[in-house]
Amino acid sequence: MTDSPHQFLHPSHWKPAIGYSNGVAASGRMVFTGGIIGWNADQVFETDDFIGQVEQALRSIVEVLACAGARPEHLVRLTWYVTDKREYLGNLKDLGRAYKATIGRHYPAMALVQVVGLVEDRAKVEIEATAVIPA
Repeated sequence: MTDSPHQFLHPSHWKPAIGYSNGVAASGRMVFTGGIIGWNADQVFETDDFIGQVEQALRSIVEVLACAGARPEHLVRLTWYVTDKREYLGNLKDLGRAYKATIGRHYPAMALVQVVGLVEDRAKVEIEATAVIPA
């Protein structure tokens, strides 16, 4: 994990979590995003590629967090909604590269849910984020 202002929670007898944390303890100013999808600031999809949409969604999350003075290391939770879990699982290496390039080596608590569809038909991923800025 990175030098985070938060405490990552992992029972010592559990197998290591890879790419996420089982829990995070944090205190401070809370920041919540809505569901962020892989379109640009003009609400235009630049790609139908899953990884491309993930990269854009993560960049957008970082931009929204910045509006509150938060940075990626303040993230405590991400909830991912994907339209095809096979596409997610089949692209783990590229997902890892895209994630690290945008968020860094900071792994908050995460959940992944496969959904039938998202409101925007071209969207392949939607991510909700919660951050806590230390007092």
